[in-house]
Amino acid sequence: MFFSVGDRMASKVVPAQPVTPFEFELYEDPDHLRTVMASSNQSTHRIDPAKLKLRHRIGRGPFGDVWLATHHQSTEDYDEYHEVAVKMLQPLKEEHMRLVLDKFDGLFSKCQGVENVCFLHGISVMNGKICIVMKFYEGSIGDKMALLKGGKLTLPDVLRYGIELAQGIAELHAKEILVLNLKPCSFLLNENDQAVLGDIGIPYLLFGIPLTSSDMPWRLGTPNYMAPEQWQPEIRGPISSETDSWGFGCSIVEMLTGVLPWCGKSIEEIYDSVVRKQEKPHIPEGLPPPVENILLGCFEYDLRSRPLMTDILRVFKSSQNAVFVDGGWTGFGSRTILEKSSGAGYTEWFLSKDHLQVGDMVRSRRPPNSCKPENMDVPEGTVVGLERNPDRDGFVLVSVHGIHDPLRLPVSTLEKVSFGLAAGDWVHLKEENNKHSPVGILHSINRDGSVAVGFIGVETLWKGKYSELQMAESYFVGQFVRLKTNVLSPRFEWPRKTGGAWATGKIWWILPNGCLIVKFPGRFTIGQENSSFLADPAEVEVVSFNTCPGVVKKYQHLEDFHWAVRPLVIALGIFTAMKVGFFTGKKIRRSRVNRPRGNAVQSNGQYTDGQTSGDGSNQAWFPPSVKNILGVSPAAAR
Repeated sequence: MFFSVGDRMASKVVPAQPVTPFEFELYEDPDHLRTVMASSNQSTHRIDPAKLKLRHRIGRGPFGDVWLATHHQSTEDYDEYHEVAVKMLQPLKEEHMRLVLDKFDGLFSKCQGVENVCFLHGISVMNGKICIVMKFYEGSIGDKMALLKGGKLTLPDVLRYGIELAQGIAELHAKEILVLNLKPCSFLLNENDQAVLGDIGIPYLLFGIPLTSSDMPWRLGTPNYMAPEQWQPEIRGPISSETDSWGFGCSIVEMLTGVLPWCGKSIEEIYDSVVRKQEKPHIPEGLPPPVENILLGCFEYDLRSRPLMTDILRVFKSSQNAVFVDGGWTGFGSRTILEKSSGAGYTEWFLSKDHLQVGDMVRSRRPPNSCKPENMDVPEGTVVGLERNPDRDGFVLVSVHGIHDPLRLPVSTLEKVSFGLAAGDWVHLKEENNKHSPVGILHSINRDGSVAVGFIGVETLWKGKYSELQMAESYFVGQFVRLKTNVLSPRFEWPRKTGGAWATGKIWWILPNGCLIVKFPGRFTIGQENSSFLADPAEVEVVSFNTCPGVVKKYQHLEDFHWAVRPLVIALGIFTAMKVGFFTGKKIRRSRVNRPRGNAVQSNGQYTDGQTSGDGSNQAWFPPSVKNILGVSPAAAR
């Protein structure tokens, strides 16, 4: 984070200038000359702390303090004093410090020559803290917004700044550098009012490194601009280039409205809104449809459904000349952005990541979260021709075995298959690693066999070869799962039933790294009690009526559908028992009512009802069998 300052350096201070690499011919042999690229900054990015003089602090961000400083550079011929900004990171342990310094070497070389990105002077260590030395800029977009009425920019300015920033971010992404801390205060402005990206790669440097400061838990960004996967990347990740799309979208919305995303909420409330409730920042009305559509795409919960920075750049460029006339927008580029994707259940940005070429193997794309086999028009085919119209969805010609003529099909209905794998497939590592789950979701596979996979326990995409993977059992939203019997200590907390057995839950959501969000409708929860749990797909198995042996197990699985099943069954049993008892009692009473009344005479001359003897005296009467048991003689009975 950088802020403008009023005081200036003395006349000796000169603005820092990037050192331009140059070429020269190396003379080793008269017949063999070879061209060598040279740059003086190849060995000078490690700056002697004695050459830096801190003046005063000008800002504070999530990764450390920012200081205005003077960088003294001297040779035999000259002395120069450059005004620089020094970002002083939080304290690190010595072994972690060496790791950050080594990672910075690669970051420094990759950032050289990238346009619209803050120029890096180098790195140093002062007072046991790593200091990243950057060119000093007078202000930022955030500063400019603070001086405007309402704190917001005009749409043309937002699009112009957005294009300049997207160009720099896209170039960093091409070099596998993630920013992860995009916000207006980090968008610096040069002397020509051009936007320059300030924070570059600092979260990348801190990947996997614990911070010693207890009040710095959010090392992967600023909470108001963080994507869902940034909060717990090893669990809800992986972090990828689409993660920056979320932060970029938040920044654009703030520039348009002048309102900080999730303004007025605490860190815990932001986490609850973004991660648990899957809420999105409010997008202002009245924007050009392509801009509004791509901002909506930036806030997709599943990062695979978000646009890439190249998509954002294309849309912003095509909308730069848009004009609002007679209640509608006109003047877009040749390619319009569809408001709804033609692929059922998939966003346009998800579908656009499959760049089909002639010779690619393809198959029909299955609807998302579909566990039932679909009728596939193309079980397997080869692309033999491309037919694209810039104003609508592209089409391809696919040759299918057994069909003479190629089929003309929309690109959105097909997915690319390489080495038997397609993006979205569930895969299993052949050689398991105890550091992370062996089961994950394939994000991409290239024509050379290189793959990118999301695994639980890995903050970023795992990179490797297709030969290291094998197909795994697929999981879908709506399936019931429980822990396998051989799992004694699961990766995540898992509830148990009353008897101690593992409970069975229902998959509610599947994260891009394969992590399952499971809810337990069979458990009755009160108040703030946790109703959903996380699960490692390698530790669970699917449960269904077909896999439940016996009537008892099937009934127990029925109880997993809702906590009210057991009370209803108990209530139904009680009601049935009461009903049976009522009818039985009624039948008994009816039989008693129908019994003959009056003086019924037995064959031995006794009365059965009035129980009187022939002489009129009342005598005790017993049935013959009872009299025999008691030993009472007929005479005594009389």
